[in-house]
Amino acid sequence: MGLPIDAVTRRHLDKQVDALYADFAGVFSRETIERLVGESLETLSGARFGDYLPVLVDRFSRERLRALGQAEGAIAKTVPEVLLVCVRNAGRSQMAAALLHHRAEGRVHVRSAGSDPGEEIDPAVVTALAELGLDVEQEFPKPLTDEVVRAADVVITMGCGDACPIYPGKRYEDWELDDPSGLSLDEVRRIRDEIDARVRQLLGRLVA
Repeated sequence: MGLPIDAVTRRHLDKQVDALYADFAGVFSRETIERLVGESLETLSGARFGDYLPVLVDRFSRERLRALGQAEGAIAKTVPEVLLVCVRNAGRSQMAAALLHHRAEGRVHVRSAGSDPGEEIDPAVVTALAELGLDVEQEFPKPLTDEVVRAADVVITMGCGDACPIYPGKRYEDWELDDPSGLSLDEVRRIRDEIDARVRQLLGRLVA
């Protein structure tokens, strides 16, 4: 972990490495876990989060390790893996992830990421989802990493061009959607409902 960090944060991160090493025993070495936690800390430390950074590092590292294990065949997939990608991971892909997770009811596993992640989820997006009873207050923009692409069965892109690497054997779709950044709540609601319709269609194909 190359970043200068205070002693309290260091202790938190050391405990997280211990916990992750125990949870992924027999799958990853401690060195691999330490490296990935360090990468996750560097990636997330420059952004502005309302939550406590080590908590987010733990959540991000845990999801990356699960994806890496799936990509390498060390962790079995029990349901289809769907990755949703936009530029900032602050609007479209967050809405799609929340809606798909809600509609799927455990029948698929959902990840989201951004090719150039923002600092926080768009407040209008948070409000538009809350109107449907979906709480994303604890979510945060995450960078696109190689292992989550490799682990995915379906990759949905939304306005991020060719930023997502292409791997054989995966289904790729591009959803042309307006970026909700800077739009009014009514316009964000329209985008939300369009995403919801696409999510329902995708789910119908995945779990038919």
